[in-house]
This record gives sequence, C-alpha cells and structure tokens, in this order.
Amino acid sequence: MNKFLHPITDWVSTKRGMWITIIAWVVLMVGISAGPMLSEYKVTNFQSLPDDAASIIAEQKVEEYFPNDGGTPGILVFTNEQGDIDVEEVKTILAAIEAENIEGIDEIVNIATLPQPAVESFISEDRTTMMVPMMLEANLGNSAYSEINDHATEIGTKTAESLQSTQFYITGPAGIAGDTTKLFEQADFTLLLATIGIILVLLIVIYRSPLLAFIPLLATVIIYQVANQSVALMGAAGLEINNSTTSIMSILLFAAVIDYSLFVFSRYREELNHYESKYEAMKYAMRATAEPVFFAGGTVLAAMLILFFADFRDYQNFAPMFGMALFVIMLGSITLVPALFTLFGRKAFWPKVPKYGAHEQVKHGIWGPVAKFVVNRPGISGGIVALLMVVMALNVFNLKFEFDTVKAFPEDLPSRVGYEIVESKFDKGELAPTTFLVEGDANITANQVTALTSLLEGQDGIASVRFQGQTDDRQNLKYSLSLDENPYSPEGMAVIEELRIEADAMLAQVNIEGTPHFAGVTPKLVDERDVNNNDIIKIVVLETVLILVLLLFLTKSWKMPLYMMATILVSYVAALGFGLFLVDVLFGYEAVSTRVPVYAFIFLVALGIDYNIILVSRFIEERKTRKVKDALEMAIRNTGGVISSAGVILAATFAALTTMPIADLFVFGFIVAVGILMDTFLIRGMLLPALILFFEKDK
Repeated sequence: MNKFLHPITDWVSTKRGMWITIIAWVVLMVGISAGPMLSEYKVTNFQSLPDDAASIIAEQKVEEYFPNDGGTPGILVFTNEQGDIDVEEVKTILAAIEAENIEGIDEIVNIATLPQPAVESFISEDRTTMMVPMMLEANLGNSAYSEINDHATEIGTKTAESLQSTQFYITGPAGIAGDTTKLFEQADFTLLLATIGIILVLLIVIYRSPLLAFIPLLATVIIYQVANQSVALMGAAGLEINNSTTSIMSILLFAAVIDYSLFVFSRYREELNHYESKYEAMKYAMRATAEPVFFAGGTVLAAMLILFFADFRDYQNFAPMFGMALFVIMLGSITLVPALFTLFGRKAFWPKVPKYGAHEQVKHGIWGPVAKFVVNRPGISGGIVALLMVVMALNVFNLKFEFDTVKAFPEDLPSRVGYEIVESKFDKGELAPTTFLVEGDANITANQVTALTSLLEGQDGIASVRFQGQTDDRQNLKYSLSLDENPYSPEGMAVIEELRIEADAMLAQVNIEGTPHFAGVTPKLVDERDVNNNDIIKIVVLETVLILVLLLFLTKSWKMPLYMMATILVSYVAALGFGLFLVDVLFGYEAVSTRVPVYAFIFLVALGIDYNIILVSRFIEERKTRKVKDALEMAIRNTGGVISSAGVILAATFAALTTMPIADLFVFGFIVAVGILMDTFLIRGMLLPALILFFEKDK
C-alpha cells in the first residue's frame, strides 16, 4: 500500500505539488457545480421493496388489470371542532378545489351527486368529521405531490376560513408524500448549518486555534461539493436518490473528512518539531498517516459496498452513493487535506506554533495517566468495560419496532393532523385500505362475487369490504378492505399475514380458481419487515467477514483482527441497547424504525473500526522498537488526544441529525452519537488495549 501512497503524498507535500493539488480541487469543484443539482433527483416515494416482493407484484397486477386505478390515493379531511360537520360547507370547499382544475388530481369523489346513504358513509359516528377520497395521477414526479397538496390546501383552507366552522386537511399516502418532500427540503438546509456550526465550535474549543478550525472545514466544503455533485451526475444517469440517504451522506462527508484531517494535522504538528521545512514535515507526516487514513476510509467504503447485496432497496441505495462519497473523501484526505495544511504551515497552529528543534516532553493530559493505568491494570480496566458493555447490551431484548411512518413526523404537520383525526373518528383501516385482487383462471360469476364478498366480511380483522370492480373478461376482481386495526400497526400487519394464509382456501370455498394478491400500505409493511430481517443477518455476516479480511492485510496477524472486530461488535450491541434505553427515557420513543438497527450497525462498525485502525497502526509502528507493554502505552498516549477529539466531533456531527424533524433520523443520529463516544473512550481507550496485552506476547 505504501508503494502506491508514498509517491502521491510525497509529491503533494512539495511546493509545486501543493499548489497544483489545491488549484485542481478548486477547478474541479467549480466545474462540476455547473452540472445537474442533487435536489433534482431526490425522490420521496422511493420503492423500498425488491420487484419480486409479493406486495409489489400485487401492485403491478392491479395496474395491469385496473389501469385507471394505479394512482396515489389521498384523503381530504373536513372537521368541525365545535359540533356537527356542515355537509354544504364541505361541498362548497370541494367545488372550489374542483374549479381550480389542479394538474395531477385524477379524481375527487363528487359527494354532490351521491345519494344520501352514500354521503353518510363518509361522515364519522360523532358527525364532527367527514372524509372524501381523492386519487392523484399515476407516475407523478416527486415534487408534484407537494405542489398539488399546497395548491389544494391553499384553496381549501381559504374557502374553509370564509365559512368559519370547517377545518380542512389533506392526508393519506398522497398527503404524507407531499409533506415528506417539503420536510426534507427544509430540514436538509437546517442540518447542514447545524453540522458546520457544531464542527466549527468544537474545533475552536478543543484546539484553540482559528486556522485549525478553518482549514479542515475548508477542505470539507470542497470535498462535500465535489462528492455531492458527483452523486447528482449519478442521478442524471438514472440512479434513484432517496431523501433520507442524502441527509445521512452529508453527515458522513463532514464527519469522515474532519476525522481524517485531525489525524493528519496531529502527526504534522509532531513532525514540525523535527523538520524545519514545512514541506519535509508534511512529507514524513503523511508517510506515517497516509496508510492508516486511506485504509480506514477504504474499510468504510468496503462496508458500504456490501450493501449492494441487500434486498431492501433503501440499503442498496446507500451503496453507490456512499461508495462515490467515500472515494472522493479518501482521495481528498491524501491530497487536498495535506496540501492545505502544507500551505499554511506552522501558522495553522497559531497561537501554539510548533518550533523546529523543540523536544520538550509532550503533554498528554488525561491520556498519559489512562495509558499507564490500562497497561498496568488490564484486567481491571478491560473487565469493568466488558461488564458494562454486557449490561447495556441486555436492553436489546426490549427492542420494539414502529411501522407507523406518520408518527415519525412533527405533530403539527398537516398530513399528520389529518391522519390522527381520521384515526380517531373512523375505522382505523380507512387510513390506508388494502386492495385485494383476485387474478382468476376462468370467468367469475355474480354469485361467486357475492359469496366471496360475504366471506371477506366475515373474516376477523376486517372492518368493511367494498367491491370495486371486475375486468371486462370477468376473470379478475378487485376489492378494497378496511381493517379493524391501524393499517400501519403490527396488529394490522398480523391481519394481512393471516389473510395471505387463508386467501387460497377462501377462493376454493366459493369455487373460484385463481391467485389472490394483496396490495397497499399494510402488505408492503409486512414485506418490508421480512426483507429487513433477512438483510440484517446478511449485512452483519458479510461486513464482519469483509472487515476481518481487510484487517488481516493491515495487521499481518490473524489474532489482532479477531479482537479488533470483537470489540466493535460488542460496542455496537451495547450502543444499541443503551441508546434505545436513552431515547425512550429522554424522548419517549418506545419503538424505532426497522431501519435504525441496520443504519446504526453500518456506521458504528465502519467508523468505529477506524479508531481501532489508528490505534493499532501506531502500536505496530511503536512495536518495532519497543516491547508490547511500552509500545501499547506509547500508542494510547499519542493517539488518545486526537482520537478522543475526533470521536467527540464525530459524535456531535451525528448528533446534528437530532435537528431533523424525522424520528427515524433523530433516533439513528442519537444512537450513533452514543455509540461513537462509547467506542472512543471505552473500547479504543481500555477494552482493546486490555485484549492486546492479554493475547500479544513480547518477542
């Protein structure tokens, strides 16, 4: 690896190489910024499931046999907090929306033409609320949902205010998709500002040097823009880009570049004491740090690429985007970062400028005593940390999953307000009815349709059944099923699972030969849970094996990778257990998204192994001239400060995700921040060194 890296870093550290490197990166940033923007290719209605999932096949079958019904459903909610809903006011609001001829709205049920019994079916039992179904056109672009909702909401709200007694909201899948788009657009900007602010403040507080805060941030901004625009080009080439993925990618970019910058300038400061020329100092600083930094980035890159093997498309979407981002980060870390530090030289460390020839004892603060204690009392230090990890990990058994995506949104979001009104006033299943499609092998008679309808109405868990049509060849039927339970709940999912099991028997009971299909939100949730559970096992096994192999090449030892990886896995489980406890106690999140444990694993393992690599690389370097105990003490002392600083900044950067109004990202950011702090101070500082002392022998 060094044969490849040293010629690059040696050249970058020269005066000519430094200027060419900086100019090349700036030109690249400006040039690529003229291309397509990342925001143009973000999608909210991202298909998470693979194409062969049962619910996706069902959705395609519905589109095939009932092509006019393939749009996105929405619910117009009208409510009167003071008393009974005024149906005439509802008709007035609907008429105003219809009169606008809003592009993208395929159909709104016209209650003015319905008989009174049909109108009554849309009114809640307490008569305070009315809901009217809406259908948006199929295959709308991502931004269209929010534009349609905004336009309809503006007209509907304005009309409702003039009538005084009726409040108006849009919810259902269409309303939720529109609000999600706006939510991410606003939150991404807030996240970027919060991230930059947190990093700037922490760098200044920790290092007390304005340039040491400015230089890494300057490098990060340049690398961020190049990586962002590179992903945009991938979007222009056809890659679907998930909104939540881009938010996490932003955090990864800032966190990784700042991390690697700290490792570079920490060693650069040491070398400035040994070399008068700032170019020579950087040359030897990069000869010591380029391999571990590049290897650390490569490990994270490899971990991300493993996600190509996942079936869940949210995870697959990480792989190309994060792969591109990590490639740019690794390239920037061994070229742009050292070039910028070389440009500023000793001035970068003002007011504490390192002096050539100064060999005074370096102060290691808390890590000097910690290193001495750990190497002298490995059983106590390692044993206490191991016990603590086990205790925290036990809370993983209390892990509960939340499938109701709307509950992840702010409470005052219009689509959530409307959603909760419908949930409280109507059968919960009306929030997102399930489509039951019968793909028949022969003609289905009217008597068979009636018999099947009655059979469905008698099934446990079904609140209402609506027959929605039959194809012209009379071979295919379509029903809308409203569940007794919330369609986003585990109970609702259990109903669908049971229906899938019983469906063939129900068709046989009414002598219908055909194949049953279930489409809609709840069947998708069932499939997502099953696919996600399989992916967790696949990702954990593949990433563990891959990182072990990479560590084997780095350490040239078969034992070292085993306990390096073991400490990271223990750290992950403990962080997940302790993090779940804290988000419940502090923020009231009793359940989390199924994505959170997987996202946390990917980042805690990939980033956590970085710190182990930095420590072990220094240990291997010191081991060439010292015994195990002395080499380990030197490695802990010399890497402790920079790793703990990097860990605090990295944790704070992920904690910036708690500014996001999306519960999934909030919980993920919090758990990863907790895990990074645990890994930085307990695993890297105590548990791993204790294991090294137990298993490595002096030669």
